[in-house]
Amino acid sequence: MIHARRFGLALAVLALLCLSTPGGHGGRALAADKDVFTVSGIKVDVRDKDAATAKVKAIQQAQVKAFHKLLRRIASEEAWGRLKSIGPRAIGRMMSSLSVQEEHTGPRRYIGKLTIRFMPRRVRAALRKAGAGFVTRQAHKVLVVPVWKGPEGPVLFKDNPWRKAWEKLDAANALVPVLIPVGDLTDTQTISAEDALAGDKVKLEALKMRYDTQGVLVAIAEPAGDNSVHAVMTGSSPVGRIGFDKTYISTDGGIAAAAEQAARRFHAVMTYKWKKKIAAERAARAARSAAAAATRLVVNVPFHSLREWQSLRARIRTTPGVSGVDVSTLSGQGAVISLASRLPLTQLQMALQRSRLVLQQANGRWYLQPF
Repeated sequence: MIHARRFGLALAVLALLCLSTPGGHGGRALAADKDVFTVSGIKVDVRDKDAATAKVKAIQQAQVKAFHKLLRRIASEEAWGRLKSIGPRAIGRMMSSLSVQEEHTGPRRYIGKLTIRFMPRRVRAALRKAGAGFVTRQAHKVLVVPVWKGPEGPVLFKDNPWRKAWEKLDAANALVPVLIPVGDLTDTQTISAEDALAGDKVKLEALKMRYDTQGVLVAIAEPAGDNSVHAVMTGSSPVGRIGFDKTYISTDGGIAAAAEQAARRFHAVMTYKWKKKIAAERAARAARSAAAAATRLVVNVPFHSLREWQSLRARIRTTPGVSGVDVSTLSGQGAVISLASRLPLTQLQMALQRSRLVLQQANGRWYLQPF
């Protein structure tokens, strides 16, 4: 794995990459950390005058591709539109590390699949500078159990195009991380396609515990024609209640392409639900903060005449930030009011001063007087 914070010299990058790839062609580096700022499965295929030059260009391409994928993952479409013009040099300064999943070189060609991790602090700074909203908090992992109902009967692990579609999502680092059962001996002994279709709670719970996820969803798909798939997925998840039931059609690519389209759409809706949930939580926190910051006081307002009181009350009510003035008691010498404001106390006092009023405390009581 490479840890590089600056990419000023292309040759230096290339040298580090060569060192990072054990075993020569087709070697694999250590996998990057699993989190939202890690983007894996970035494919590049570049030709140039020689393999070394092609590799340097491929790295630049991979950085840009990975950054755009990250933007689509954590930010809105509007934000992606604002930041998609950022150049390779600026993106390179946000990159933390790079690892090679697969690579092949020829006389004038480099083909690779790369994993790129970005520095969270710098990415967030770029998004804030652009005024773009974003979500980087991941949901708890979801285990998706994909069952394919083919002509030969339901299948779960072997010859399952629906499973392959979910695997291609490569969503372990997404905002809503999705895992697929690996299909080893333990899995096959734990649950069958028929068990999943029946919604066997005991066996699904066993899978959930094995993969340490907060939710397990059974996704069922079946062919609905030569180039279409009918897919269904229901259940509870960390993003809320899930209920999908739709047929997806691929104009080219057949069943496999339609299945991939369905899996992408299902995951996109789950991600949308998560972003919406985070937005609601932020709004609730903001409302609580605003309520906590608000001021409500019982205040004594001395005066000498009814006319003076009417003038004082008008000035209090028209002071910016004052949201309520309720009179508790009123006499010929003064009033006791309940004063409400959406401002913290110190800001309320400053606002009243601009209305030529002094709010101060004496002997445990609040008084409001003109000056």
